[in-house]
Amino acid sequence: KCQGEIVNVSQVFEKKAGVVKNYGMVIRYNSRTTPVNMYREYRDVTLNGAISQMYMDMSGKHRALQENIQIIKTSVVPKSELRRKEPILYSRNSIKFPKVKPTKRAPTRGLKTLFKADRPT
Repeated sequence: KCQGEIVNVSQVFEKKAGVVKNYGMVIRYNSRTTPVNMYREYRDVTLNGAISQMYMDMSGKHRALQENIQIIKTSVVPKSELRRKEPILYSRNSIKFPKVKPTKRAPTRGLKTLFKADRPT
């Protein structure tokens, strides 16, 4: 076994925090039976945000605790070198999102109805 001491912990701040980047990370986590090596990709504006996404994703999909995850390497991945399906879908220039039509609310509580009857057209 190896022993060590944490000398310093500091937060890394991004130079351009308003630009969305693709982050790739090589991680190792201890499952219930064996250690597993994994490569993950996330889109975020900061590396800290991508790492917090990774912790949430790993705890939801693999039931991995934060103390069982070791981050081996992180890097900014160009759009042409993405491997995973989800970051590729969201990195396209032609992506479009639907415009949601807001529903109108009654101005007062007295005019609020549980069921609204509309005349068929």
